[in-house]
Amino acid sequence: MPARVKLVEMGARDGLQNEPGNVATQTKLDLIARLAQAGLRHIEATAFVSPKWVPQMADHDAVMRGVPRRAGVVYSALTPNLKGFEAALAAGADEVAVFGAASETFSQKNINCSIAESLQRFEAVTRAAREAGIPVRGYVSCVLGCPYEGAIAPQAVADVAAALLDQGCFEISLGDTIGVGTPGKTHAMLEAVMARVPVAQLAGHYHDTFGQALANVYASLELGVATFDSSVAGLGGCPYAPGAAGNVASEDLLYLLDGLGIETGVDLHKLAQAGDFICQALGRTTRSKVAQALAGRAVA
Repeated sequence: MPARVKLVEMGARDGLQNEPGNVATQTKLDLIARLAQAGLRHIEATAFVSPKWVPQMADHDAVMRGVPRRAGVVYSALTPNLKGFEAALAAGADEVAVFGAASETFSQKNINCSIAESLQRFEAVTRAAREAGIPVRGYVSCVLGCPYEGAIAPQAVADVAAALLDQGCFEISLGDTIGVGTPGKTHAMLEAVMARVPVAQLAGHYHDTFGQALANVYASLELGVATFDSSVAGLGGCPYAPGAAGNVASEDLLYLLDGLGIETGVDLHKLAQAGDFICQALGRTTRSKVAQALAGRAVA
């Protein structure tokens, strides 16, 4: 297993994008500051997408310009097209990401185009990013199942991942968007992708709808994956995947990694405090079992 794992915190973007009520810009910035103070060094802060489709990200410019700059902390933004990239660059994004899918139907529902068309769109972003010296991360959604098509063939995932790598994405995040994956299916998917993309350039992004996210992380660790996306307090979901739970809770993932002796540089208690902050702001209870246990112990 890897001796060290990179955590990519998705709470401020993936975690909040599906919230029904408005989340104040300052609340987002306060959350991001707490996440950085906990030791997280890779934080996806916002998405430069149309407010018409994702109203919660309408303040993307203010968020990116307002993030607390700290040495060693990389702030990234989702940028589906050249217009989004240019806006993110102007606002000071350190890194950007493009997002595709391994499912044709999900691609149409999520970004209104086919997989092939999405890859053509991304070429303009990756080209402009290269010229600006900005790293580009690639996301592949629905790698273990689709809400519209059901099971997804591992080879379909490998094809999209390889195409993103060929375009210049430095890292490919493989997303179980609806959280239906199991360790065996995760192994099969990763083995297919690893035949086309070096494992050092892969990341796991596992939602926890069926409670399998940590099991899928462990299966990925066994194959050498050393980067994982997570969302503080288990916040999140997807507007185009009804019923899907949030990404694996950052606190739960960190507890697993700490228990395996894998280094991350993140403080569990400070991370749990960040989760408590945003849950109080949203008026909800954390989905993180570890955070709940820590809170219970504090009361006792």
